[in-house]
Amino acid sequence: MKKFHFLIAAMLVLATLLSACGTAAGQPAPRTMNVNGVGTVSLTPDIAYIYLGVHSEDPSASEAVSSNNAQTQRVIEALKQLGIDENDIRTTNFSIWPSTQYSPEGLVTGTTYVVDNTVYVTIRDLSNLGDLLDSVIAAGVNTVNSIQFDVADKTEALKQARDEAVKSAQTQAQELADVAGVTLGAVQNIGFYDSIPSPVAYAGGKGGGGAMAADVSVPIQPGQLTLTVTVSMTYEIK
Repeated sequence: MKKFHFLIAAMLVLATLLSACGTAAGQPAPRTMNVNGVGTVSLTPDIAYIYLGVHSEDPSASEAVSSNNAQTQRVIEALKQLGIDENDIRTTNFSIWPSTQYSPEGLVTGTTYVVDNTVYVTIRDLSNLGDLLDSVIAAGVNTVNSIQFDVADKTEALKQARDEAVKSAQTQAQELADVAGVTLGAVQNIGFYDSIPSPVAYAGGKGGGGAMAADVSVPIQPGQLTLTVTVSMTYEIK
């Protein structure tokens, strides 16, 4: 008897569940509206990254390394005297290789040894960047591969751009709802995408090997960086 009562109870529970599922399945899917909002913020760079190189060529490997080391050390000392922290000076390349010399007729005339030493420098004060370039070139730098400008802390700028993007999406949603004659309900979904530009390279850098004389007051224009945030929002409409 108890087993029979248990079977009836189980059947009633199952019937209740099936009834609930059928009701949910029969309900129409909620109507929604998708909108995208964009927020942008322009920033003036406050930091720069630069590759400074010393290129040397000598008849012997030991002479090439010795002269290059001395020249590079002068450059590093010049950077420190200009207020660059030692932690912001990092060696990224040191290489030495033999270079065979040929006559106009194609005959081997000898071998020289080439040494390249490159340091990656972070510059946190852009106000004297032109003077800094003058000083390091005078100290021995003969290759400047690139100058890249960036913003050290983008946190507040990204927050501002996201706020603008959300407000833009909200405004668009309300305008569309008014035109379509519907009422906005609750936000069903929200997502965003940050477009953060890479450091902007300065096209006026110096390149190539060999000796260079220091320019007089090297002009540097960091320009601006633009952060863009795109927000996607889904509203229920009634």
